[in-house]
Amino acid sequence: MYRCCRYYGLEGVAGHEGDAAFSVEVNHFTFGPGCLREAGSHARSLGMHRVALYTDKQVRDLPYVATVKRSLEAAGIDVAIYWECEVEPTDRSFKAAAAFAQEGRFDGFVSVGGGSVIDTAKAANLYASHPDDFLAYVNAPIGQGKPVPGPLKPHIACPTTCGTGSEVTGIAIFDLLEQQCKTGILSRHLLPSRALVDPDVTHTLTPAIVAANGFDALSHALESYTARPHSAKVKNYEGFDGARRPMNQGANLWSDMGAREALRLIGQNLVRAVNDPDDAQARGSIMYAALVAGMTFSNAGCHLPHGMSYAVSGLVRDFKAPGGYPQDAPMVPHGMSVVLNAPSVYRFTGEAAPERHLEGAAFLGADVRDARPEDGGEVVAAKLIEMMQAVRFPNGLNAVGYSEADAEALAERAFPQQRVIQNAPREVTKTTLAELFRGAMRYW
Repeated sequence: MYRCCRYYGLEGVAGHEGDAAFSVEVNHFTFGPGCLREAGSHARSLGMHRVALYTDKQVRDLPYVATVKRSLEAAGIDVAIYWECEVEPTDRSFKAAAAFAQEGRFDGFVSVGGGSVIDTAKAANLYASHPDDFLAYVNAPIGQGKPVPGPLKPHIACPTTCGTGSEVTGIAIFDLLEQQCKTGILSRHLLPSRALVDPDVTHTLTPAIVAANGFDALSHALESYTARPHSAKVKNYEGFDGARRPMNQGANLWSDMGAREALRLIGQNLVRAVNDPDDAQARGSIMYAALVAGMTFSNAGCHLPHGMSYAVSGLVRDFKAPGGYPQDAPMVPHGMSVVLNAPSVYRFTGEAAPERHLEGAAFLGADVRDARPEDGGEVVAAKLIEMMQAVRFPNGLNAVGYSEADAEALAERAFPQQRVIQNAPREVTKTTLAELFRGAMRYW
């Protein structure tokens, strides 16, 4: 078996060989100032004639929607705007967006907004292209986990935030209201056909939004880098269909490359981008890092910080994030709900991949000259806490309304997120999750 580094040299277990190969799924993207003006030419090249343009109430009045709409219309394309996308979407909002898509008989989709808008457009495209019961395609065990049967209509994603990487992933995340949990749909068919990533959009983002977005991108990269390696995924090769290798396959050589670059850029630029809104270079670097981190975790997968975040978002009581987020309902922004768990997680996972954790801290800019590999978990946790303090982020889960008395309930909600939990480098039980939530309550 070819082995290029120790992390991928693990043997399979229970008589099965580990997965010696990995696959890469990447869509077409354009990055650079002003590239939103290219929407019309890309739509025309994809054969679009009648387009559903998805956005939300906050973004619709910004210049980006008008820029994209003008470009589409200049290319002779009929455009219908849907601006009811919810920030932190729900099954309710996904269904409403899908109904609009089904009724409109569109041959293409364009999304202009953050990850919530892009994910909503993905879901609308899916249910308009392949109608089925809503839970049919939702990740098991919460949904049925039915594979998406085939390609969707073309979709051009135009992100206006700098964290989710949704423009380059085959994932659509939402809150399932009845179960008070966050879950999603995962398929390579959900990958947008094109992504137009214009760093100029960061000029209108508040510091609070840049911070949460940046920590989300950081988490995508660091979780991918410390995830269970693809070679440790147990598989019986007899009858294996390589075309069905999961997208979230574990850390691999390609995802490592993206994770390292994303962490380096975020370590150098996130604090600057938050604390100096006029630092266009720093904000543009975070936008690019989010793009790279999106491709990274789309191919490797996240693990515990994201798996735990879904419970934090789903069980929120009264917390309303300041700094430009909607105030009409309680909400913990996604990037915040992720990184608040992260220091606690890395203190736990560090022993499973100590060198990886130490390298991750170094990529972020931590001084690791005197650190031992076995210190990796604590070193990366300390670096994350330092960055959180530097941008005046909430101090753990206590700051968003939770206490240690909530740990068991949070663990109960998080445990079904097995798609990501099983990607962690250590085995995890409900008891483990409860302890990790307790460890995330307060950091300084």
